Amino acid sequence: MYKLVADEKSIIQMVKQFAEKEIRPIAREAEEADEFPKEIIEKMKELGFFGLKVPVEYGGSEISSLGYANVFEELSAVWMTSAGVIGTHSLVATVIANYGTPEQKEYYLPKMATGELWGGLGLSEPDAGSDVQSLKTVAKKEGDYYILNGSKTFITNAQYGNLLLVLAKTDPTAVPGAKGISAFLVEKGTPGYTITKKMEKLGYKGLDTSELIFEDCAVHKSNLVGLEEGKGFTQVMSGLEVGRINVASRAVGVARAAFEEAVKYAQHRQTFGKPIANHQAIQLMLADMYTNIEAARHLVIAAAEKKDRGERCDLEAGMAKLFASEMCVKVTMNAMRIHGGYGYSKEFIVERLYRDAPLMIIGEGTSEIQKLVIAKNLFKKYSINS
Repeated sequence: MYKLVADEKSIIQMVKQFAEKEIRPIAREAEEADEFPKEIIEKMKELGFFGLKVPVEYGGSEISSLGYANVFEELSAVWMTSAGVIGTHSLVATVIANYGTPEQKEYYLPKMATGELWGGLGLSEPDAGSDVQSLKTVAKKEGDYYILNGSKTFITNAQYGNLLLVLAKTDPTAVPGAKGISAFLVEKGTPGYTITKKMEKLGYKGLDTSELIFEDCAVHKSNLVGLEEGKGFTQVMSGLEVGRINVASRAVGVARAAFEEAVKYAQHRQTFGKPIANHQAIQLMLADMYTNIEAARHLVIAAAEKKDRGERCDLEAGMAKLFASEMCVKVTMNAMRIHGGYGYSKEFIVERLYRDAPLMIIGEGTSEIQKLVIAKNLFKKYSINS
């Protein structure tokens, strides 16, 4: 079983203290303004948040998947958006570290570790979200360049980030479609790369989510990840294992915060002459909430530990993400119910937590997609032909 080392424990404690001191005081105002304070981002850069998944030799801390999960839980328990600042960025860094050429690693990773380059993932499209193989963005080779044409949507860090990992079809005729997908590193400012609009969302406020268009965007062949066509789907899916663990960890953090607010409120609020915590109905709700939070955390730990052993963890990451995200929606709803009418008011944090929770059942693959991933892996594990 993988254990956190002393340095990782120090990082997690630093993150927890930072979240309480720097993020909690500004979370409500920043959430309402739908703007993450730039000064907080700069402090996160200085403290090494952007280098958590960058190898040490390139200036990062290369924290384990288990340590990374702990970081995301602590940030999300204060304000989930703060985890989003580095979530997709870390996924892009992981893909480059695992599949990039030595030259790509040397150029991009040190800048990503400091936050000079802030990464986003150009994956989802208007007609291709969960069905990645159906994406329509194409990259046609012309001399030393690939010419990208297509559109992307729901792109985190598109407005304020400056490095995008873009999936495009270099062979639109490939069967299955995944074999024709390649991954490219596109820096902001490249001609033909246009951000069209910032999208308004129910929750997950403060972090930009945008649509963008590629119109004859020329990307040098050296920006093809690993310099190999047709490998983009595999490269990004491997990175999404980390992404699903991080989303599951966010769900645990948000649910934990909702539970803590509810259990405190239940002991303070009185009805019929006694605290509502003394009512059996409330006790049953709190017991279920806490039990499910702990169960979700252990699923996250199991997935992270398997990832840290260098093993594929599609099944474990899928289960963790599925259970934790669905749990988070239920726990935040019950926290609101325990607060009664006050839970519906912006005066109490559970209102924000409830609006943030649905992201987890959609982001990094919907719950339905997770079930398909789980089933696919179960048939491999229990194949009657093996």
